[in-house]
Amino acid sequence: MYPAAWKWSFLIAFLFLAPAITRAADAGTRGFQSRVFVDAEGAKHPFVVFIPASYQPGQHPPVMLFLHGSGERGANNIDQMMAGIGPALWKRKAKFPFVVVLPQCRRDSNWLVDGPDAQRALGMLRQVQAEFSTDPDRVILTGLSMGGSGSWSIAARDPGAWAAVVPMCGRPDLASAAKFAAARLPIWNFCGDKDRPETVKANRDMAEALRQAGANAIYTEYPEVGHNCWDQAYGTDGLYVWMLEQSRSKNAAKRP
Repeated sequence: MYPAAWKWSFLIAFLFLAPAITRAADAGTRGFQSRVFVDAEGAKHPFVVFIPASYQPGQHPPVMLFLHGSGERGANNIDQMMAGIGPALWKRKAKFPFVVVLPQCRRDSNWLVDGPDAQRALGMLRQVQAEFSTDPDRVILTGLSMGGSGSWSIAARDPGAWAAVVPMCGRPDLASAAKFAAARLPIWNFCGDKDRPETVKANRDMAEALRQAGANAIYTEYPEVGHNCWDQAYGTDGLYVWMLEQSRSKNAAKRP
């Protein structure tokens, strides 16, 4: 999903240009950092967190959980940074305001909410929220392709847990549209019109289902774009402005 040159340049920067990868939020480090999540069985799962350059202990920054696509699955704790939010963060690292959690899904697994990888990702999010005292009112869920499907799935389980959800080229469940509408959950969904026909149809159908349900939803379909709609979407500064405008308390206030 990503050019080899970008992968290696990013890997070099991650491993060598940011040597102070620590476990302490107050150590003065910023940018991409390594963390470890320990599950209930005691197994250790590494993941990456991005810390804004402006972060200071005692602040309460917004937080984002990013779910990558199927091509970035593995166990190297690197590939999840190579497509989607990772390149966008790298370009904006001096001013990007969100703490971002970047878990890596295991091979032959997915991000669907009942699966172990989704549950670990949510555990990683909770760990980062506690470590950096992030704003509980501004929690964003986003993902691409397999991660887009996971974003729909996780958000449908508890739509009140999120300030907004931004899926990209995933497979939504139309039955969840009424639930999203009732929760007044802001959704901005993206797809390319040259994606797989079944993916385009699923996203168009979900956009219509959300419209009919009266949901707070935006659907952007890029013309002449295939499966990779994420470079354009995550490359749009207006998306992050919109994210910052959303909050769980605002959503709750709009509910009947």
